[in-house]
Amino acid sequence: MSDSPVVDVVETISDAKGIDPDEFETPLQEYIDTEAIELLASHDTASWTLSFELPNHTVTVTGDGLVHVDGARDEIRV
Repeated sequence: MSDSPVVDVVETISDAKGIDPDEFETPLQEYIDTEAIELLASHDTASWTLSFELPNHTVTVTGDGLVHVDGARDEIRV
């Protein structure tokens, strides 16, 4: 995984969509303030959850290092 939780989220979403992260058609910033992901990931506690919607997809990022895309779960390091 990368040093950036935002990059990890984009990679996980891209994987769920079956595309290369470079093919992500619209910047993630259009749907969620990516700074919010960075700030939450820097918290000392893992008791947070952030959910947002993309066209045709629901994404949930949790403080314990999981990203859920349309209910599927992939572990990342946030």
